[in-house]
Amino acid sequence: MTSLAPAAPAVRNDMRLGVALVALSTLAWSSAGLFTRLLPHDAWTILFWRGLFGALTAYGYVALVERRSLVSAARAMGRQGVLFTVMMATGMIAYVVSLKLTTVAHVSIIYALLPFMSAGLAALFLGERLTAPTLVASTLALCGIGITVIQGFGEGDVIGDLLAVFMTLTMAVTIILLRQSKVRIEMMPAACIASLLGALVALPLASPFAVSAADLGWLALFGTTNMGLGLIVFTLGARLIPAGMSALIGALDAPLAPLWVWLAFGETPLPATVAGGLIVLVAVLGHILYENRRHTGG
Repeated sequence: MTSLAPAAPAVRNDMRLGVALVALSTLAWSSAGLFTRLLPHDAWTILFWRGLFGALTAYGYVALVERRSLVSAARAMGRQGVLFTVMMATGMIAYVVSLKLTTVAHVSIIYALLPFMSAGLAALFLGERLTAPTLVASTLALCGIGITVIQGFGEGDVIGDLLAVFMTLTMAVTIILLRQSKVRIEMMPAACIASLLGALVALPLASPFAVSAADLGWLALFGTTNMGLGLIVFTLGARLIPAGMSALIGALDAPLAPLWVWLAFGETPLPATVAGGLIVLVAVLGHILYENRRHTGG
């Protein structure tokens, strides 16, 4: 009879690696506000270069690591894969523009609504039942958003806040498309095409040659780390740990993103924004922990 004892350390090592990779991706994604504040350029110029460098990073992974053709991967996506890519590109554009218009804290807090928007869309289009804890957590999160936007009026920008809501909605749609699609939508090819699409949309409004060599270096770092490498390490890490744990670690983006901007540029949120953000974070973490416990039978 073969002993199964050696498998336990391997599982623990995989779990640690998965947690480390997902945490690294969250760290990379939380730097978006930092880069947008650091770069003295309009949103369209930033979007063009970020998209271009992000696409190159994603393409390099697909070609060198997965050893696949981007064209064949794109053909295998199907109609829902095309819609997924378009929504991803739309969300990327709205994200950077919202960061330029409003505070990083507002964008991060609004984006934390993602699991509740996803649950609402799943109930609407997939017929999934909304549980009482989800409704309670959603209501609590909406109260937090209300405090942030209404009591923090004058700190952010209404258009920027609305774009952040729109961006969160597009990301919720991509989650629903992933679950509903009859074919497997590959994340890295989709991210590569979405990044290129975003860069092409931004190009007519951008001033790509007005960027200094130093700023081009920051833009390259923005595209490769925040966008490309962030998605790569998340994709690798999420395979090794439960989905609930990935979501729990990912929720750390909400406090981290405004923290970096506060440390670097002194962009201090109003007390109402901090209070609203804490309410949203409690709602998100509580909801994720509840769902994880429910699915694992704990």
